Amino acid sequence: MNDLSLTRLWLMRGAFLLLTLVILFFHLLPLDTTPSRWAGPDILLCFALAWSLRRPEYVPPLVLALAFLCTDLLLQRPPGLWAMLALIGCENLKSRGRSLRDSNFAAEWIAAGLIIIGISIGYRIILALVLVDLPSLTLSLSELGTTLLIYPAVVAVTHFLMGVRKAAPGDLDALGQRV
Repeated sequence: MNDLSLTRLWLMRGAFLLLTLVILFFHLLPLDTTPSRWAGPDILLCFALAWSLRRPEYVPPLVLALAFLCTDLLLQRPPGLWAMLALIGCENLKSRGRSLRDSNFAAEWIAAGLIIIGISIGYRIILALVLVDLPSLTLSLSELGTTLLIYPAVVAVTHFLMGVRKAAPGDLDALGQRV
């Protein structure tokens, strides 16, 4: 049984990296070549936050850092800045996972929303401090808003289609320790 748990653990870690590549693939497809007035949601951040809260062992810091750094490089953002902020946000949510495990979805959504807002504000502040050209405020706010709105759909996909559910109080992780 322990081998099955370790196998599932590594399969889910690989599934997260595969999910990252699929999201990046569709993000980089040239479907519309005209600049848009609004930005779509950061789906990878939503998945990372949902998995960090529900099953933190599936997304260790190295996997998260690798996924977000790859995203930074392919989307031509400042390398490592968004990755660092997203990693800090996910790890913060992991540390609060036990207290949020028994709460309802609204509390989870508020906690994830505060993390998303904090990451977005921190990103803009750091870019402004190092005098990098900022994206327009409307683009940043539209990305923030759509990311906040799509989080429940991402959680539904995570829960029902991918089987990544919140740990129950008596559950064990892959190493046999209480979650």
